[in-house]
Amino acid sequence: MSGPIGSSQLMYATGSSFYTHQIEQSCRFDEAASSRLSREFDAPSSATKLSVSFWMKLVEPEVDGYHQIFSASGGYGAGSGASISMTNSGVGADDSMTWYGLTGDGGGNNGANNAGARKLKDITSWYHIHWKVDTGKSGMSGNNAKVVQHINGANVVFTETNEPTGNLNRFNIDGTVHSIGNGNGNNQRSIYLAEFVFLDGQYEDYTSFGETKNGIWIPKDPSGLTFGNNGFYLKFQNSAALGDDSSGNNNDFTAAGLGADHKTLDSPTFGE
Repeated sequence: MSGPIGSSQLMYATGSSFYTHQIEQSCRFDEAASSRLSREFDAPSSATKLSVSFWMKLVEPEVDGYHQIFSASGGYGAGSGASISMTNSGVGADDSMTWYGLTGDGGGNNGANNAGARKLKDITSWYHIHWKVDTGKSGMSGNNAKVVQHINGANVVFTETNEPTGNLNRFNIDGTVHSIGNGNGNNQRSIYLAEFVFLDGQYEDYTSFGETKNGIWIPKDPSGLTFGNNGFYLKFQNSAALGDDSSGNNNDFTAAGLGADHKTLDSPTFGE
């Protein structure tokens, strides 16, 4: 039994004895409310090396357009911006994950890896999304590439590979506003997010965030990782302050369009 945790798997997997690490809640981001978390970054530990991990559940499949999950400087459509996005626009896109603007092309639709081969269509399951970036590396080959993406522990083979130039930084930039859930105000979709982690200065593998147990990809505790200056760990545990950082850095995000009812008990380890 492989892949994301779906409704049938929850009957088998749910329970504190199965999971070594519990995720106790998630945050619901609503398109209608323009739900958003935002924070201005400080000087980074590394301008070229970072890792991102989060769990995501879709509210509805195949929503047309580009939908920003984590963005810098307003996202890919803002000239110098960049974003981790879902795309369902263009031939072969079909709700895949991509990182736009990472190649230094001035934004637009040509990302570092455009339209990954893995499609996300199941609205009953949680997906674990992992990216690691090191533009100081050379080459784009397998798990040692400059940009690597995993979904539920499986490496994504990209349909396009526009390699970032050496030592390029389009994301972890001092003084740049970073947003979760809604980038420049018109590229959003309704989703659930859980356990959102950003590591500044670490090219951390997917196995630091999850593991396979009885054929199911499950979360691992990320609290002992090295977060770096701009790093954060969002658990969404405080309904009055959903952007509270648990990394120890106090890199809290400011919430907008996120009321107390946006904290939910649906999570990758508890289900609904």
